[in-house]
Amino acid sequence: MGLPVYRIELKDSAMKKLESNIWSDSFVSGTMSMDGRRTPIRIRYRGGHTREYPKKSYEIRTAKATYHFNAEHDDPSLMRNALSFHYFNVLGVPSPSTKHCVLYMNGKKEGVYLRIEAVKSAFFRKRGLHARSIIYAVNDNADFAMPEKNAKSSRLLSGYAFIKGGETDRNRLSDFIRSINRKKGTDLSDYLRQRLDIDNYLRWLCGAVLTGNYDGFLQNYTIFEYGKRNKYGMIPWDYEGTWGRNCYGKAVNSDLVRIKGYNVLTGKVLAYKANRQKYKRILERALESTFTVSRLMPVVRKMHSAIAQDIYDDPKYKWDVGIFDTEPDVIREYIEDRRRDIKNEMEQL
Repeated sequence: MGLPVYRIELKDSAMKKLESNIWSDSFVSGTMSMDGRRTPIRIRYRGGHTREYPKKSYEIRTAKATYHFNAEHDDPSLMRNALSFHYFNVLGVPSPSTKHCVLYMNGKKEGVYLRIEAVKSAFFRKRGLHARSIIYAVNDNADFAMPEKNAKSSRLLSGYAFIKGGETDRNRLSDFIRSINRKKGTDLSDYLRQRLDIDNYLRWLCGAVLTGNYDGFLQNYTIFEYGKRNKYGMIPWDYEGTWGRNCYGKAVNSDLVRIKGYNVLTGKVLAYKANRQKYKRILERALESTFTVSRLMPVVRKMHSAIAQDIYDDPKYKWDVGIFDTEPDVIREYIEDRRRDIKNEMEQL
């Protein structure tokens, strides 16, 4: 049995508007059908450099939900985002749901896509969480660092896009970044406990480190503020460059990402022994149970088997299908090597 099939229909005028500027974030209207059910939609291109690819990614909005249909063009497995979000959920970090599918555009087959749940208000309602603000980290200025003395003050939030939240929420994030950079000692430790969900943060850090997302510390995450707790939490986003390959699909060493991560906030959190010990326990439990070949490879093989035939029939799949066939082995080898890396680096904590 093949993957679910989504069929998008756009009028000629809408298609021309969409194609006239691939960098535009404007939506056009159309319809989407799946299992005979036809739904009005708004659709636009999404992504950065990937907009120039022949197989483009889309953001699609219905009356009830928003989804990202990712082409995963640079990932020969088309599984890395899905596997990463699956693993973060195992770790207890709220993460987007995913579903592989086949997409048609005006009757033309576009190939296999990964439908990803958007991290917006509905995402939190579905999980019984209330998010006061939702902020995407969109470029490498989202490192929680203070701007250099001569830099414009706008640099402080230049790495973030507010999906939900107003000026008060922007000011709260600015104050948070300034505070973690200026406070020290017990003042900083107390402040972090008050304003950051440290357990969530350390689990998120564990997931980013184990999956090997080099880009996941300075961008490609979502930060949100719990409505009643007034604490920030983290959610992963864009984990295509993981499990032994970078974001362009190039094979990389398993030790590319260090055990302590890279951004300023991580350094502040891990400056305290109690947090380092907690992080170490999270990593140790992961190595004992969840981040193992026996636990993860059945998930990989099931996912790989489910999409294989549609990958072979994908007119825009850019890799040799022989590479796709060996991707489970690449991921298995990465898991084995990454386990060794982490065990060797444990002394740093």
